[in-house]
Amino acid sequence: MNLNYTPEKEAFRAEVRQFLQANLPEDIRLRVEKRLRPDKAMTQRWQKILSDKGWGASNWPKEYGGTGWDAIEQLIFEEECAAAGAPRQLDFGLRMVAPVIMSFATEEQKQRFLPGILTGEDWWCQGYSEPGAGSDLASLRTSAKRDGDKYIVNGQKTWTTLGQHADWIFCLVRTSTEGKPQQGISFLLIDMKTPGVTVRPIIMLDGEHEVNEVYFDNVEVPVENLIGEENKGWTYAKFLLGHERTGLANVGQWKAMMTRLKQVARETKDGQQALIENTRFRDRLAQLDIELKALELTVLRVLTDEKGPGPQASILKVRGTEIGQNMFELLMEAMGTDAIAHIPDALEPGYEGARVGSEHATPATGDYFNMRKLSIFGGSNEIQRNIIAQMVLGL
Repeated sequence: MNLNYTPEKEAFRAEVRQFLQANLPEDIRLRVEKRLRPDKAMTQRWQKILSDKGWGASNWPKEYGGTGWDAIEQLIFEEECAAAGAPRQLDFGLRMVAPVIMSFATEEQKQRFLPGILTGEDWWCQGYSEPGAGSDLASLRTSAKRDGDKYIVNGQKTWTTLGQHADWIFCLVRTSTEGKPQQGISFLLIDMKTPGVTVRPIIMLDGEHEVNEVYFDNVEVPVENLIGEENKGWTYAKFLLGHERTGLANVGQWKAMMTRLKQVARETKDGQQALIENTRFRDRLAQLDIELKALELTVLRVLTDEKGPGPQASILKVRGTEIGQNMFELLMEAMGTDAIAHIPDALEPGYEGARVGSEHATPATGDYFNMRKLSIFGGSNEIQRNIIAQMVLGL
C-alpha cells in the first residue's frame, strides 16, 4: 500500500498553501493561532474570501457553486487551512443542511438557500436536541401543526450552538403522533427573525456563550420551508448526521493542534528541561500522534467509499473526539500551574492586562473545559458505540 500523495495532489497542496499565504488576513491568522475568542464577523469575512476564490464549499459539487474536489483534495484543503491558522468554516450550513437541501429539496429551495450559505451571508444553526430528547432524538416534542399554507411551531430546542448569531435554523419537528416516533418527524427551515422565536444563552464551563436554548411560541413557518416529504424527516436527519459525524473527526484541526503541542513540549521554562525530554510525556505524545495518523487513514477510507458516509462515520466521531479531548488534556498538563488561572478577558484581541505564563497558557483551561463537550454532541459516544455494534459489527 502506497500511503504517499500523488504528485498531482502535492501540486494541489502547494496551490492551496500559496493561496493561504497570500489571502489569509494576518489579524485573523493571529487570532486563530493564539486561540482567542472568535466572532461572527471574522468567520463571515473568511468565508467571503474563499467564496470569491471559488473555494467556499470544498465538499459541494460544481453545479451548486462548489469546488467539485474529490475527498482527498477536500482533506488536503482542510489540513492546510488549519495549519495556516484559518478559522474553521461554519459546518451547520456548508456540511450539514446544504447536503440535505441538495439531495432532498426542490429546485426552488436550492436556488433560495444555497447561495447565502456559500457566501457566508446566511448563518445557520441546528435545531435537533431538546430537553429530554438528546441522544434519544426520536422522542422530540417540538410540534408543527399544519394550518393552511403554514405550520404553527411550538416547543423548545437546546444546546443550539452559535444560535445567537443565526439567521436560520434547520429543525426536526413533530408533525404526527401516529405510529413509531421516527415516523412523525419532519425537517423544517425556520427564519430566526420570525415572531415567537426566542434565543436564551447557556453559559458553559469555560464561561463562554457558545450554546443556547431556542423557544418557539406559535411561530408561523411557510409550508414551502418543508424539506422533502412531511413525516419523512427522520430519513433526512440520519443523512445529515452521517455528514456531521464524519466532520467531527476534525483531522486537519487535530494535526494543527499536534504541531502546537509539540512546540510547547520543546520549549524550556525557567531553565528547566523541555518536556519533550521527559520520557513519560514523550510516550503519551507519540501515542496520540500514532492514533491521529490512524484516524486520518480511516477518514480517507470512509470519504472515498462510493456509498458515502454510513455507520462507519460513528467510528470517526468516537475516535476523533477522544483524540481531541486527550490533546487538550495533555496541553493542560504541559502548562502545569500556569493553566490554573483562567482570564477570560485575555481571550480578546488587544488585551494588555496581566497574564500567567506564556500565551499558550491563556486559552488552556477554557479549551480543556470546552472540549468536554466533544464526546457528547453529535450523538454521545456511548450511542455511537451502540451504532457501531449493531450496524458495523452486526451484534
